[in-house]
Amino acid sequence: MSAQHKNQVRIIGGQFRRRILKFPDSLALRPTPDRVRETVFNWLGQDLTGQDCLDLFAGSGALGFEAASRNAKKVVMVEMAKPVHAALKANTELLKAGNVEIVLSDAERFLERSSQKFDLVLLDPPYASSLLEKVLPQLIPLLNDDARVYIECAQWPDLTGWEVLREGRAGTVLFALIRRVSDDDQKISSETA
Repeated sequence: MSAQHKNQVRIIGGQFRRRILKFPDSLALRPTPDRVRETVFNWLGQDLTGQDCLDLFAGSGALGFEAASRNAKKVVMVEMAKPVHAALKANTELLKAGNVEIVLSDAERFLERSSQKFDLVLLDPPYASSLLEKVLPQLIPLLNDDARVYIECAQWPDLTGWEVLREGRAGTVLFALIRRVSDDDQKISSETA
């Protein structure tokens, strides 16, 4: 990445399309590549009108701002690093994104305390962590019926109890759109097995 493009991300679709957002220098921040974001939002159907979204490991904000740009009713972006949180707030103000709420919190603590329900959850935790496996079970009470969850990782976690709707790969990045399998669906599949 050239020096002039370092620490910035371009929104690729929706009302904020082509807007450039800056974020702090951090080894842990690696925004979801444009090509992957484009694929994911094609899978989601570009228009998120009426949907409540959670970007649990917000980082640069690339995924959350893409959701906000596509008319999500509300996007809650959770970030625990104070400089990154401050940049997310600044970018929210820059975009005048009234549908975005920025929360300073650890992801697991947020899930323990939240009673909000979501239609779409975006999960792109730090690669060298086991956070994806930890938060998937914690998410379940916060999911609306038929909620979709986007996951991005270096290797697949255990997805027992989840249905993979779509999946892809870009270099070393694995990504998928999943949904929780209902208790009824799990009973049917165990009875037919």
